[in-house]
Amino acid sequence: MEQEIKPHQAVRGQKTTLIGIAVNIGLVLVKGIAGWLGNSYALIADAMESATDIVTSIFVWVGLRTAARAPDQNHPYGHGKAEPLAAIVVAFALVAAAILIAVQSIENIRVPHKVPAPFTLAVLAGVVIIKEVLFRRVAQVGDETASSAVKADAWHHRSDAITSLTAFIGIGIALIGGPGYESADDWAALLASGFIVYNAYHIFRPSFGEIMDETPAGDWQQELKTIAMTVPQVQGIDKYRVRKTGFEYFVDLHVRVSGDLTVSQGHTIAHEVKAAILEAKPAVYDVLVHIEPV
Repeated sequence: MEQEIKPHQAVRGQKTTLIGIAVNIGLVLVKGIAGWLGNSYALIADAMESATDIVTSIFVWVGLRTAARAPDQNHPYGHGKAEPLAAIVVAFALVAAAILIAVQSIENIRVPHKVPAPFTLAVLAGVVIIKEVLFRRVAQVGDETASSAVKADAWHHRSDAITSLTAFIGIGIALIGGPGYESADDWAALLASGFIVYNAYHIFRPSFGEIMDETPAGDWQQELKTIAMTVPQVQGIDKYRVRKTGFEYFVDLHVRVSGDLTVSQGHTIAHEVKAAILEAKPAVYDVLVHIEPV
């Protein structure tokens, strides 16, 4: 008895991702034009970061669509690994964007240029608010759907907000300081690249763990034992393994029972334990129960 794949989780993630893509398209145009007219590389770097948001969000959208596909003959465990793979793509794209921003920032620091225009501060303030709101909304959906790809997309929005905030501070210093502080926004862009790399690691680590079948967070052993012990004649659990694949979890469980039971009785107990776990934990897709005689 297996659970059905829950496509509504992927659909929610896809809708949120498409909204993010639409917002980023608008922000790329606004920040790019404002940075060019306002003589601010920090704002142009911010526009570049938003452009990578668009590309990686497309990967996230494709990953979510793939992860929602039902198991088939060639993929008996489903297509869930496409979801953390999409998150890893986001992480590498963030690192690439950070390197590009850092290189350009260093070049601009070495070359004298004009102080950014004051109106760029208003643009950046609006961007910070928009991206922070978007981050909170996407992160909420990521938590509710337990999607590593959606969470990665959310942190990409947060990194954009951080980039914009550091650019705001840098331009503010340049405007207040006047001559001699022209490169403050370039230093801000350089600092932002470090934040972006940190966020990339924040995205990469849990996604890589999921790819490597790392045990999910939580006290699974105690929860599984408590559920299994509700079945008559179960005396405890011996071993357990849990792995996350996309939106679903797979459980392998060794259950201890009396050695005097027949094969048929053991088989029945195994099915009852499986049914109890699937009912108690809807996120679990399948349970494989091995009967261990005491």
